[in-house]
Amino acid sequence: MIVTTTDSVTGRDVADYLGVVSGECVYGANFIRDWFASIRDVVGGRAQSYEKVLRDGKQAALDDMMAEARSLGADAIVGVDLDYESVGDTMMMVSCNGTAVKLR
Repeated sequence: MIVTTTDSVTGRDVADYLGVVSGECVYGANFIRDWFASIRDVVGGRAQSYEKVLRDGKQAALDDMMAEARSLGADAIVGVDLDYESVGDTMMMVSCNGTAVKLR
């Protein structure tokens, strides 16, 4: 499946717009990961454990969105937007949405 942030797929025409599709992933914070991240904040460097959580969350949200698009018979998703949010003090959310399309 083609997934793109652009509003079209180069070299292909959109035959049909099937609707908006989305995916979400919410992760709870982990005390140990938070503690190590706070140490990183003091001494500098990247908080790799959080980066991995965000990467995993992004992929899970995209996978959910693609599954929804496949169920509609889509060949591609255009106009994809990714959003990262904190939910309260202890959770992180990755969400994505786009338009499922059938290509010619």
